[in-house]
Amino acid sequence: MARTGRRTFHHSDFDAGALAAARSGRAISVCLPARDEEATVGAIVTSVRRALMAEAGGVNLVDEVLVVDDGSVDGTARAAEAAGAHVVTAGRSGGGKGQALQVALAESRGDLLVFLDADVEHFGAHFVTGLLGPLLTDDDVALVKGFYERPVDGAVSGGGRVTELVARPVIDLLFPRLAGVRQPLAGETAAPRSVLEKTGLDPDYGIEMGVLIDVADRFGIEAVAQVDLGVRIHRNRPLAELRHEATDVLRAALTRTRALPPGADEDR
Repeated sequence: MARTGRRTFHHSDFDAGALAAARSGRAISVCLPARDEEATVGAIVTSVRRALMAEAGGVNLVDEVLVVDDGSVDGTARAAEAAGAHVVTAGRSGGGKGQALQVALAESRGDLLVFLDADVEHFGAHFVTGLLGPLLTDDDVALVKGFYERPVDGAVSGGGRVTELVARPVIDLLFPRLAGVRQPLAGETAAPRSVLEKTGLDPDYGIEMGVLIDVADRFGIEAVAQVDLGVRIHRNRPLAELRHEATDVLRAALTRTRALPPGADEDR
């Protein structure tokens, strides 16, 4: 088994059939927050269903694919429904990624939840089996984070600007025990429902940082597993659009150190 740490894996370590046999009656939901992802969401839903849902001819591993439409103005909802997803609308149109995942937590029925980003172009069902593997084979795992190469502008790596310029420096300075987490802001993640209900979910782009810090605090960093998912190709947003995300990530970290009281910057 290819590992680089106690709970670091490669997606190829896990076989879908073996995982289906190991789930012991636990319901599994795959959830995608999506805003204006008509071009990619349908293919992701189709890939998961065909490979991992018995009703679509796949392995009996996943029970539902849930897409939360977060204020899309394109055909995201139609594309997801056509591919076989259960589509729900976020409570407040365009409320943010965290709010969309709060809706997913409330509306899904799984005991284990897999979260995927809906803008991935080079998607494979191994994203799901890789994320589920540690949860289904080790009861002590409370959170699984994916990591991957992120090509940008023709280079084999270089994606993840908010990660490199905000998340990693914040972790280095304030949460050094998390320094070994390779993609702290990865949208590809999985956890038991019981864990997410205990930690809660931030309502904005700070959700990934917040969950990671909270799980490490409550369950210990050893309860966080990581899985190499290979290559992740997705839509890279212009730099100007990343300020809001970076602010949310920084807020999530600072509120957990009490350096920034909750709600202190809401009027800005």
